[in-house]
Amino acid sequence: MKKLILTLGFVAGLTAFTFAQDGHSANDGHNHGAAQTAVAQPTSLADIKMDKLTHDYGNIKQGDNGECEFKFTNNGKEPLVITNCMGSCGCTVPQCPKDPILPGKSGVIKVKYDTQRVGGIYKTVTVNSNAKSGVITLSIKGNVEAKPVEEAFPQNKTSQGAPVEKKG
Repeated sequence: MKKLILTLGFVAGLTAFTFAQDGHSANDGHNHGAAQTAVAQPTSLADIKMDKLTHDYGNIKQGDNGECEFKFTNNGKEPLVITNCMGSCGCTVPQCPKDPILPGKSGVIKVKYDTQRVGGIYKTVTVNSNAKSGVITLSIKGNVEAKPVEEAFPQNKTSQGAPVEKKG
């Protein structure tokens, strides 16, 4: 009995939902978005060519210098403007040139990784620019090895015999 009531309720709800939809057609005078024409954006003549897309730190020690550089050249015919550089997390901080890079000139994107974090590294930096190639993704990889643990207290030499008591 419960199944029958639930099934009838479901069918009634589905029927109500179906009839509640608007019955507009494409030619009813309302703007449905299909009739809009796309305006083509002019293509940029700037072109970025990276020397490398990945930097491999290899094995580095905790606290070592986590800086690296990605060099690039503007092979296009108009100035290259980098609009945004963003690391994939807070431990990866990129620095991109603020000024336009003229055609034929080069620049550097600096990336600093926080090497206090022990373990494998695989992070990305997203570079947005007016280059015709669009968004570029740079990556860094490697492994941060933990520092050896230093002893907090020096070890005392073990004594050769039992302490001697003075009697007075």
